[in-house]
Formats: sequence, structure tokens, C-alpha cells
Amino acid sequence: MDRDPKAVRLHAPATAKAPALVLRPWRPTDAPELAALHRDEELRRWIRSVVDGEAEAERWVREQERGWHEGDRFAFAVGEEGARCGPGEVAAGERLVGHVVLKRPAPGGPSGEVGYWTAAHARGRAVAPRALDALTSWVFDAFEEYGLVRLELLHSRDNTASCRVARKCGYPLTAHLPAAPPHFPRDGHLHTRLLTS
Repeated sequence: MDRDPKAVRLHAPATAKAPALVLRPWRPTDAPELAALHRDEELRRWIRSVVDGEAEAERWVREQERGWHEGDRFAFAVGEEGARCGPGEVAAGERLVGHVVLKRPAPGGPSGEVGYWTAAHARGRAVAPRALDALTSWVFDAFEEYGLVRLELLHSRDNTASCRVARKCGYPLTAHLPAAPPHFPRDGHLHTRLLTS
């Protein structure tokens, strides 16, 4: 598996209502837009690592780059292809609309964890399920030879939107989890997808 983030670019097809998506590793130039996206209170309610301001966004992006190089976290910025030029654009024809990630608590182990979020301005356009499908396919292709056969997806029990995304992408609910503060302060759901699924 190529750990050079510049070599990895994933795609998700357009829908009747939304442009195609491109998934690529986060870049330092994304920090200003990342900071702006994290001002959304709905997003902040559900994610564990909230970014406050551009300096913190720059540190967060550096941490994602470190994860790629060390092989324990593979984070992707999700952009819409062919989006109009304007505020929020990070590259010609591309606008940030979300994030997906593979976290491997034990690199070389049989399982990993996936996560995602969608920017406020892009909700309702099936960004999360399309991005998660693209990530899932890539993970099972890229990591099968390293023994990864199971993906887990965790979310707060009251996050019904995340539950719908998980089920839509073939991650059935496999367990109810009690709260485990401080990192998981609410009761949760565990969804699991196996390589054979």
C-alpha cells in the first residue's frame, strides 16, 4: 500500500442532485476552510476533535499528514468536483464538503475504524454515504493483504443521521455501547462491516 498521500485520490459518482466527489488527503492549504467549517454547531455536537481557529486547523492537518506517514490514520478531505468558483474553494473546481477517515488502532491488525462528517452547506446531498462507500472500497482493496478484514463505525445513539449512513453503506448495527467519558460521553452504536460483506 502506497503511504504517499499525494498518490491517493478516490472518487464517488455524481447523483441527479449533486456533483461527483473527490477524496484526497488533507493539505495545509485546507486549514482556513477547515476552521470555517468547524464553526457549525451541529457538526461540533457530534465530532470528537473540534478545531477552533486557523492555527488549530493547521495543527490538525499536520496530525493527519503524520497519520499517513506512520500508517495509523488515513484521513481524506472530501470535495465536490466541478463546483463553482467562490468562497470555500480549495482548488480549481473543488469545494470542501466533508471528511472521511480510516483509523487503525493496531496497524497490521484485522480491524480498523471509519468515521466521517459533512459540512453544513453540503448536507442533504448524500456526501457522507458516497464518501464512506468510496473509502470502504479503497480500504478493503488496499489493506486486505495486510490482514484487515473488519471495519467498525461508532456513533452516538442519538445521532440518527449517522445511523442511516452506516446502514445505507452496508454497516449493520452490531452492538449498543454504554457511554465511556471523556472520549465517548453518550451511549453509542457500533456498526460493523466485514470484507466479505
